Amino acid sequence: MKELKVEATIENLAKVFTFLQESLEKCECAPKTKRQIKLCVEEVFMNITHYAYNPETGPAQISVDMVGGSEPTRIVISFADEGRPYDPLKTQEPDIDADLDDRKIGGLGVYLVKTTMDNVEYEHKDGKNILTIEKDLDQKVG
Repeated sequence: MKELKVEATIENLAKVFTFLQESLEKCECAPKTKRQIKLCVEEVFMNITHYAYNPETGPAQISVDMVGGSEPTRIVISFADEGRPYDPLKTQEPDIDADLDDRKIGGLGVYLVKTTMDNVEYEHKDGKNILTIEKDLDQKVG
């Protein structure tokens, strides 16, 4: 398992992506799967930067575990912050069928993570929000 600890700021998103890319290089999954993982990591990290400590800032810890040995079959990514307790999995699902004018603002990012990843779990433990996302790594196509 690899870990990265950074201040939860927009400027550190590039460091998070570099850290994630180093892990994704070890898998031979489809480009679409890699894009989905990157999008979900961006969404979760940006939510931490915008909401966990607002208006202040604080630490975020990201860990990546490639499961399955030398040919990983699953990626497990955990995000931990010491911000306000918040379980994003308890947010109301957005009505994606409603007209744009009738939709409530927000909630689409969490919905995207929940529907794109194969497993999403939240816990508040030892004063930390811990969100874990998991994705099965399909075999590389072509």
